[in-house]
Parts: sequence; C-alpha cells; structure tokens
Amino acid sequence: MRNTTRYPVEGANSLWHVYKTVPFGKVVKNFIVIQLARYTPFLGMKNWLYRSFLKMKVGEQTSFALMVMLDVMFPEKISVGRNTVIGYNTTILAHEYLIKEYRLGEVRIGSEVMIGANSTILPGITIGDGAIVSAGTLVHKDVPAGAFVGGNPMKVIYTKEELQERWNEDPIYGK
Repeated sequence: MRNTTRYPVEGANSLWHVYKTVPFGKVVKNFIVIQLARYTPFLGMKNWLYRSFLKMKVGEQTSFALMVMLDVMFPEKISVGRNTVIGYNTTILAHEYLIKEYRLGEVRIGSEVMIGANSTILPGITIGDGAIVSAGTLVHKDVPAGAFVGGNPMKVIYTKEELQERWNEDPIYGK
C-alpha cells in the first residue's frame, strides 16, 4: 500500500480546493523552475535548480533526462539518492487530487536506481537502492531494493536474489 495521508474535502472536488492546500505563488514558482529544468541539457544545472528552488533532496551524480515532470505542487516531498537515472518524460507525483479527498505522500527514490523513459511514479512510493524500473511502468507500489519491475500495472520481474541466481547459473558469466 502506498504511504499517503488523506485529506477529505466537502463540496466541489478536491482540485477546486487546490489553493487552500498550496499557495498560488509557490505553484507558479515551481512551474517555472520545473519547465526550465525539463528543457535544459545541463544535468548539474537541473540538480542545482531542484535543490535550490524546489527544496528537493537530490544525490550527487543523479541524472534527470529531458522532459522529466516533477510534482508542481509539492516537489519538496521528492527525494532521489546518488547516481540515479530518471528516464525521459518520467512523471513523479507527490499528490493526487480526487473527488472527495486529496492525498499527499513522499516519494523516495534510492541510490543507483534506473527509471526507464515514460514511467509514472505515484505519491507515497519508495524505490529501493539498485532497483530498475522498466520504461513505461506505472509505479503504484513500493519497489524492493535491487528488484527489476515493469508494466502497467507494475509487476516484479526479478528480485535481487533471482537475478543473482540467474547470473550465477549463466554458462558464460556464472560458475
């Protein structure tokens, strides 16, 4: 289960209550910073923008590809470890506005993680160190460290242990 906090609303759907949950000026600033970072090819500049203006925790040598879309409302709830690659056009959400409630959840992406292009990561998710997320995956539950996952809905393709077992049994690379 995703680790989110639920906030019920009354009346109109929760998106109509958006500026009661996050200041308008913050959204505008975040939008501008995220759009600048989406289009710049300079990886160091992206990380600096994210750390300095969005208050994200971003590890050293982490690479956000072009067009990565971060949560515009609550980017400070996203943390990424060191030496991680976030693939082209990936979306990372820390909030979701529903009809009768909105939900907030931290997104924790470990170190040395590979996230394939066009993936979507939902709020309240933890992706463990060394995990691999296949391109186009909807990450709707936690990903164990070292696991290889993919699909929509996301499924574990290999665990770290299964991958090591296959590697050891390989006639070329293994025993």
